[in-house]
Amino acid sequence: MKFTLKIWRQKNATDKGGMVTYKVDAVSPDSSFFEMLDQLNQQLIGKGEDPVAFDHDCREGICGTCSLYINGRPHGPIRGATTCQLHMRSFRDGETIYVEPWRCGAFPVVKDLIVDRSALDTIIQAGGYISINSGGVPDANAIPVPKPNADSAFDAAACIGCGACVAACPNASPMLFVGAKVSHLALLPQGRIEAERRVQQMVAAMDSLGFGFCSNTYACEAECPKEIKIANITRLNREFLAAKLAAEKEKNGGFTI
Repeated sequence: MKFTLKIWRQKNATDKGGMVTYKVDAVSPDSSFFEMLDQLNQQLIGKGEDPVAFDHDCREGICGTCSLYINGRPHGPIRGATTCQLHMRSFRDGETIYVEPWRCGAFPVVKDLIVDRSALDTIIQAGGYISINSGGVPDANAIPVPKPNADSAFDAAACIGCGACVAACPNASPMLFVGAKVSHLALLPQGRIEAERRVQQMVAAMDSLGFGFCSNTYACEAECPKEIKIANITRLNREFLAAKLAAEKEKNGGFTI
């Protein structure tokens, strides 16, 4: 297979950047998208040119670092898959493929296709964890958890924090990510103790980092490689409102105004 690649090249965060056209051929349909980029980079290195910088690690759809915008879609045309799980047989022979980094003010470009997604880490550091000393690890069945809650918590915990929801959203909102991280702890007994503090601090961190707000386009759910449901945003809003009402009640001596 052969392809025309139009790839965003940018030397550093201050460089203007722009799309550059490359040609690759003799690409196996069974090779992954990253193997195809590796092949391109071998060509560029052989010519003494700077290879295309892109982010990757596990190449197994687990770590969430493979953040590429391919033909106008986060992670490419296959639903429920990360870029590293995308194979070249998903494209037509001779097709022109556009490859860009995530587009979000909170994700500044580092170089070429690599963006700084540490803003998501900052949101987690604001409260996406359990800080209480709960002692040793209990047996799996020692703490009763309703099965619907356990299933929903497990599904929410599947979020890998890749940022595809941010890239897909017209407002660059991370609320599917935040909703998933709030949900998987709010649904479990261990997470309820700090639930009010957690959701308020994580939402405050999200707002301070310059992300946009959810406008219910469902683009995040459609493009999420782990198919996280938008119901988690509903739970996030419910948890946040309950926390704000509880804080107001405490401030007013037990009365809600």
